[in-house]
Amino acid sequence: MITVAAVAAEFGRDLSAAFARIETLLEAARDRGASLVVLPEAALGGYLTALGSPAPAASDDLVDGASVLPPALDIDGPELRRLAALAGDLVVAVGLCESDGAARYNTAVALHGGGVLGVHRKVHQPLGEGASYRAGDSFAAFDTPVGRLGMLICYDKAFPEAARALAVDGAQIVACLSAWPAARTFAAPDLTQDRWTRRFDLFDRARALENQVLWVSSNQAGTFGSLRFVASAKVVDAGGDILATTGTAPGVAYATVDLDDMLSAARASMFHLRDRRPDAYPAGATGRIEP
Repeated sequence: MITVAAVAAEFGRDLSAAFARIETLLEAARDRGASLVVLPEAALGGYLTALGSPAPAASDDLVDGASVLPPALDIDGPELRRLAALAGDLVVAVGLCESDGAARYNTAVALHGGGVLGVHRKVHQPLGEGASYRAGDSFAAFDTPVGRLGMLICYDKAFPEAARALAVDGAQIVACLSAWPAARTFAAPDLTQDRWTRRFDLFDRARALENQVLWVSSNQAGTFGSLRFVASAKVVDAGGDILATTGTAPGVAYATVDLDDMLSAARASMFHLRDRRPDAYPAGATGRIEP
């Protein structure tokens, strides 16, 4: 049996405030017996202040008093070492802006036992995000104390191929870290009625079901810059059923599952990965479609 925690919380540019919030969240997760905690995209340093601008931003540009770009952190830098120490015996997935020389990446890192278990750089970039980050180019699962884990970031989950690549690589659990906002046009005052909230939830359930994996989905909450986030952190089982959710409010969704039994039951008769027919799929299905 494992207990997993999906976090919906507000994180901005202040790293000291982020570490204080994360430490509190991890202490509470330990008290609940959790072994995996999934924090949101950009939990260390915050997300972009806006989406949709094709012009590259400078790190010292300000919007509402916040720098447009988050601080760029090194995977082997002091911030990740500090968080790895806080993680201890937990497996903790966290989002940040990664520095790799002159390039920045929107990155997720899994930490445990004082070190790094896995790294994922966001591949799919929505609404001008590519002006601020370089895109990643791969999906890979890796072994952890809670099972074989894969990570996605936000818009990655809108592409079935992304989650499928992790499942084919043996992922039993997918952690999807997001900074998923509400709709920018025809926005609903009530986030539960917002169409982007519905899409967020639909993608979570579909990706879990089609790949028959345990899906742990975190998200930013509150507002930052011009963005209003939908929260809706959740845990979805291998049948696509929501085991726990925060709804559209900040909080933590906890669920306890017998991972082996859950996967075995879901895959006992119709095992989607086994029953695939790659030979029948047209080559164009993986090609590029120009707008």
